[in-house]
Amino acid sequence: MATPELTYEEAREQLVEIVRKLEAGSVPLSESMALWERGEQLATICQQWLDGARAKIDAARPKA
Repeated sequence: MATPELTYEEAREQLVEIVRKLEAGSVPLSESMALWERGEQLATICQQWLDGARAKIDAARPKA
């Protein structure tokens, strides 16, 4: 099942929540591993948004 496209803000908020849960140390190891994997996916989504924004900024700048 494909994950629906998330906005940067949605992905970041989900990532922040995962980090909170992992830092609290209150989840079992199996759930921690699943959260870690989801966090990696969300971090990739955020990085793609940031890379896209950087490319747009670079393209909009006048060439010297």
